[in-house]
Amino acid sequence: MRHRRRLTSSLCAAAVLAASGALVAAPTAAAPAPAPADTGSRFTLAVLPDTQFYSRYAFDQFEPRYGTNPFAVQTEWLVDVRDELNIPFVAHLGDVVDRAGVTSEWQAADAAMATLDDGGLPYSVLPGNHDVRNSDDRLTDRDYDLGEEPYLDWFTPERAAAQPTEGGTDETGLNQYQVFEAEGQQYLVLALAWRISDETVAWAEQVMAEHPTLPTILTTHSLISVASDGVSPVDTAYGEELWDALIADNDQIFLTFNGHFHGSTYRTRTNDAGNDVTQVLMDHQMAYDGGNGYLGLVEFDLDSDQIVVQTASPWVVSKDEDVLTAYDQPFLDGPTQQYTIDIDFAERFSGFAPDFAAGDGEYPSLSQRARDILLDGFEGTPPVVTEQPGSSADFVDVEGTVAHWRPSESDPDDGGVLGENATVADISGAGDDLHRVPLAESGSGTAEVGDVRISDDAHAFSSDGAAVCFDDADRTTGRFSYLSTEADAAVNDVVLDDGYTIETFVKVSEDWTVDANQWSKALVRSGNRSTLEGMPWSQWDFTASPAALGISNLKEFQRTEVPAETTRGDRTAWSGEILLDRWVHVALVNDVDAESTTMYVDGAPVLRNATGTGGMSFNEGMPWILGADWVDDAATNGWNGCLGETRIVDRPTGADEWLTARPDLDEGFTVTTGELEVDRGATLPTLTGTGLAGATVHVDGEAGGEAVVAGDGTWALALEATGTALGRGTYELEVTQGFGERRSAPRGAVLSVVDPDVTVPPAAPSAEFHLSNTWKGSTDAHFLYGRWADEVLIGDWDGDGRDTVAVRRDNVFHVSNAQRGGDADVVLTYGRPGDVVLVGDWDGDGTDTFAVRRDATYHVRNSLRGGDADAVVTYGRPGDVVLVGDWDGDGADTFAVRRGAAYHVRNTVTGGDADVAFTYGRRADVTLAGDWDGNGTDTLAVQRGRTYHVLNALRGGEPDTVVTFGREGDEVHVGDWDANGTDTLGIRRAASRG
Repeated sequence: MRHRRRLTSSLCAAAVLAASGALVAAPTAAAPAPAPADTGSRFTLAVLPDTQFYSRYAFDQFEPRYGTNPFAVQTEWLVDVRDELNIPFVAHLGDVVDRAGVTSEWQAADAAMATLDDGGLPYSVLPGNHDVRNSDDRLTDRDYDLGEEPYLDWFTPERAAAQPTEGGTDETGLNQYQVFEAEGQQYLVLALAWRISDETVAWAEQVMAEHPTLPTILTTHSLISVASDGVSPVDTAYGEELWDALIADNDQIFLTFNGHFHGSTYRTRTNDAGNDVTQVLMDHQMAYDGGNGYLGLVEFDLDSDQIVVQTASPWVVSKDEDVLTAYDQPFLDGPTQQYTIDIDFAERFSGFAPDFAAGDGEYPSLSQRARDILLDGFEGTPPVVTEQPGSSADFVDVEGTVAHWRPSESDPDDGGVLGENATVADISGAGDDLHRVPLAESGSGTAEVGDVRISDDAHAFSSDGAAVCFDDADRTTGRFSYLSTEADAAVNDVVLDDGYTIETFVKVSEDWTVDANQWSKALVRSGNRSTLEGMPWSQWDFTASPAALGISNLKEFQRTEVPAETTRGDRTAWSGEILLDRWVHVALVNDVDAESTTMYVDGAPVLRNATGTGGMSFNEGMPWILGADWVDDAATNGWNGCLGETRIVDRPTGADEWLTARPDLDEGFTVTTGELEVDRGATLPTLTGTGLAGATVHVDGEAGGEAVVAGDGTWALALEATGTALGRGTYELEVTQGFGERRSAPRGAVLSVVDPDVTVPPAAPSAEFHLSNTWKGSTDAHFLYGRWADEVLIGDWDGDGRDTVAVRRDNVFHVSNAQRGGDADVVLTYGRPGDVVLVGDWDGDGTDTFAVRRDATYHVRNSLRGGDADAVVTYGRPGDVVLVGDWDGDGADTFAVRRGAAYHVRNTVTGGDADVAFTYGRRADVTLAGDWDGNGTDTLAVQRGRTYHVLNALRGGEPDTVVTFGREGDEVHVGDWDANGTDTLGIRRAASRG
């Protein structure tokens, strides 16, 4: 049954916003759960992640363009809404500025945080790696010359002590604590520097010892990281050190926040006391506008025992409408940007705060209120979305591609080493393969054959699934290796005067160091720019190649190029700091009309892009090389890390054509022979249609098969029986195209098997549905759907909160996502014709799917597709009557079995003993399951004729409600027809014939 769902901390992958600055996976259902309508004890903790680019570009970019800057807007908004959102405290996660030695950045940051000071809104702040003069992660807070640290000039111990809350700093001044009060309880915040010493650990433990009953939130700059899928949490070496040294054995710490690592994620770990500690990463600095003003709004719902996290931007809604882009979304709704954490506060804190209780506040949902405030009157542009590839062919084939090198199309040895002269293929059709330059010709006297290898470690959004890795490159020893096009390759002389798009996937090795690897290059159009006619002299890079992508001494990507109009000289674009050992996608888009080259990192444009450029100059006959620089007419300074598939297109493109985009599987996909007839015993006919070249067409049903769409966009598939020979009858088939597990919406096809000279009988009468949103008996929705002989199934098939109808004919399901007649939205085949079919949200993602029952064994499917079961479980006895519901309110449906008037309820989709057992009603009753009172938990009702005896708890005894509904003989179904969280009844009757 469909009702309010809660998102748990489990993370699933599919599609998401590039507005976040990282390509990440999206939820299959909206998060967080719909906000409760009741009032209660709630407050909002505000979190400010890495503001470094707001401080850096406040005066020379943001204020000239917008009249203000994101940092200033964030703190002004928090002060303005502190009462409406009940904000008692703001936590800054460090990297207040980008360059610790630049005074103007501190001035911008000081002005923004002074707004909180002036508004009396308490806060904590801490230094990140960009806030100290030497960010070497081998140094701790005790190793700095504190008298020379600008951070302490602006965020002094006196400023920390002047907060309206109780607070103070350690002897370095870099670490602080604050105690804030919310809803009648106090909370301790530990704000710890980017790298802390053993002495600081002892100080933090002493602070907790002095406040032994206070739940503690630990904030620091670096703790957990996130994988290249943008979703999965990743351990870090320092994070594990801090866990072992401080977090695990201090039960007061129940929640941590950190920034630093580009993206967002969260997870829950178990501490030494056996209790949960939730760890949250927030960092949006690589998003549009250097973070686009995104901050964390963390609602503590003390009555409901939940923490609701949202990622919101007051900066986005402050912009003028004419400057808004697809990156400007007021909220980020990915699964690690908006979610709900279940926490029993009193139980979690019972070991040190036995008297903890919710306050007397009567606030409505503060998360919903924040949405109402920011979305009021906002009209933006739909966000950019993407999803992970289904197979190696799952990419957009772009017109104008002049080279597309894929490491998976290579010939390494058995150990993965790409030997001398081994190739990486160009799949563009031009045949301009890369080859590894032999050691003797490379110019490196220290390189080894094993330094270049092919790896299956790749960016999650690259369909190639492979990379070429360059190991142990070192400029100080002259060790490097590289790949090159052949001397006669056509791409060497390609003219890009109309602009271009260059894409690659890049990972910088975790062994990268400034001394060994600064200013190394990943991709170079080799040559010597000093020989280009009209090239002006410059102090830097005058004899470098005409164009290159590399990394600076500050771990920033640098794009350097000489435009087609050579006299314009060198033009550069720069990213922010790039994290080591982390895959990113880089797109360089040269737009001649705009006279710019824009660098996009994981989908978001960087702040410092090249202007006054257009096209690209080149030296004729010179190769493109991967893995090294080319300066003074020779290779040098090799790349230390990995490169994924790399593509060059002879025009500017948008994100919908990049390697991270996916072809539209529904556009142009047709079945041109959707109705077929064959004599029984004869060879089955061939289905034909149109589709996407290279996609696989799948036909599922009693007849099926697979075929690949040809290069001209057509396909033909000779049907074969999937089981025994087909008898006389009509068989409905599901036809999809796709790449791997990524499939189109299904198309339908009908195969009629007839005896010679036998006419197929006319269709059975149709069925009409009358749905009521109350128990008053009125019809709120009326429509015809399916045939009277169909088996009817009710569920929320698309996760929109509203239940609709599916009908089953044998083992073919016709699913409608609206309360209407007409064609099905989804047609699929699952199970066997004789199976008992059940409907439920088995994995708690907010979407109902099917399970089939054979005796006491259940075959559970978590998607509306055919195929193997996702889970197979045994529960109860073969003769049991089975009911499905969310019996414990955790968002996932499970089974209950009925034996006479006794019910045995299981709260997980597993075998074993019942979690709840009780007796209710009479043996002859018809039992229905539903969430009758909208509290998120399913219970029972028993039907006796037109009378329903409704229970709102899993117990025996007297019903909570007795109502009369419908007519004698009606076929009754249960659903949440209007998405209000409460189940009511609907009836089906055979349609009258006119």
